[in-house]
Amino acid sequence: MLNWALIFLVIALVAAIFGFGGIAGTAAGIAKIIFFVFLVLMILSFARHVLS
Repeated sequence: MLNWALIFLVIALVAAIFGFGGIAGTAAGIAKIIFFVFLVLMILSFARHVLS
């Protein structure tokens, strides 16, 4: 999942370089959402591992 967040971040950076602001903003937003979902799932996984 972290891989997908990095892919969308790269897409956002490339789009920003070429001046596609709307696409860059959308890709950056998707990357941010995927990253936070990754963080939540990682924390839950660690908590589950520690408690079991």
